[in-house]
Amino acid sequence: MRALLMKVSKHLVVLIPASMLLGFAAGLVWDVSWFKSLVLPATFLMIYPMMVNFKPRTALSMKDSKPVAASLVQNFAVIPLIAFGLGSLFFSDRPELFIGLILASLFPTSGMTISWTGFAKGNVEAAVKMTVVGLIVGSLVAPFYLQAFAGKLIPVNIAEVSRQILLIVFLPMILGWATRKSLVKTAGKEAFQKKWAPIFPGISTIGVLVIVFIAIALKAKGLVASPDVLLAILVPLTIFYAINFLLSTVVGKMFFDRDNAIALVYGTVMRNLSIALGIAVTAFGPQAALVLAVGYIIQVQAAAWYVKFTPSVFGPALEEARPASSAA
Repeated sequence: MRALLMKVSKHLVVLIPASMLLGFAAGLVWDVSWFKSLVLPATFLMIYPMMVNFKPRTALSMKDSKPVAASLVQNFAVIPLIAFGLGSLFFSDRPELFIGLILASLFPTSGMTISWTGFAKGNVEAAVKMTVVGLIVGSLVAPFYLQAFAGKLIPVNIAEVSRQILLIVFLPMILGWATRKSLVKTAGKEAFQKKWAPIFPGISTIGVLVIVFIAIALKAKGLVASPDVLLAILVPLTIFYAINFLLSTVVGKMFFDRDNAIALVYGTVMRNLSIALGIAVTAFGPQAALVLAVGYIIQVQAAAWYVKFTPSVFGPALEEARPASSAA
């Protein structure tokens, strides 16, 4: 079971589309209206395990402050404006889809930010800090961004959104911290890192799959009635990620060394779609969630391909460059 959980998060490229297909089939065959009652527990299943490995005190360190500051500027001054512009262009008459795109822009980074930075041999410590700081800041400012950007198209209850963020982000964060402390105390720090820490991302991924399944199932009959909605979502999302990859790559190459540039790319392009999805389903409905479900597919595929092209964009990692230089 432990080995299975450790492998689950590595196969999102296949598992997310499979979950969407299963949800679509279930929504067509059965009455799934009761699935709405599963949204909150499934959201908790998705977020709580992610928080066990989360370290808020990392935000207090001043190391890597420049790339972290650059990520904050992009994540909260630039990327939401990109989403707002694309949403206004493509979804002005579809408020739930509009708010789904806005939600994708408001919660930067995910656990995979750290993983992808490591795969690309970037500055993992900077990526960890971007993840911690980005999640805390995003959770605090999201209700106000939603009101400012989407309040004219769809009612945004700041108090209710704040309550959802409290339930979906901060409560799991506290419980995750308590779980981590308890496991470290009983098993020891080394045993926790080797035995327990690798399990939780897999449990979180199962939560993601359940939420995607529920969101698509609830929307299945609507998708059959309006099949163009998937194409309508796919186009602006693809543009959204393409712009973000281009922007962060250019900024990284202009202002940072290779390792920090890679961390900046994955600390800004990767969005915390899990938290956004939980808020979308609980506060705004399945159409908003559908945007984020499709976002998973684009984000994982794009991140994987970017790792392959990283040496061409930023040059080889230091340990890869040494043999070539010594051979010369």
